[in-house]
Amino acid sequence: MLIEDYFMQIQFLIQSSEIVESYQIEEDKRGLYEGFIKGKINFKDNSLLHFREFVYVEISIDRKMYTYQYMDEQNNLIFRYDNTEHHRKLNLPTFPHHKHDGNENNVIQSNAPFLAEVLKEIKEILR
Repeated sequence: MLIEDYFMQIQFLIQSSEIVESYQIEEDKRGLYEGFIKGKINFKDNSLLHFREFVYVEISIDRKMYTYQYMDEQNNLIFRYDNTEHHRKLNLPTFPHHKHDGNENNVIQSNAPFLAEVLKEIKEILR
């Protein structure tokens, strides 16, 4: 897969979601297989998802860095997934992957979700 294909998959995923009101995406191709994508997705209830991925896609999708931060209409954190190595002391089995659940200080173990899984979780919250 080429990085442009991955960028198109992300855009299609967002466009085809019934919960999305609007979105903005920035793509930065860093080579045939490597790139950075970030965006902001506005949902029909005025909640918001900010996301960033630095990804390498030659053989499989390898996200070197990712963040998915979901906030309500008052900009209060609902959850954030990321793989920043700032919670080493917590000895999470999924380190560096983790989730901030409800607030910055509530850090729990988490596998590395893809954007499709994050959108599915948001869809469940919006029900």
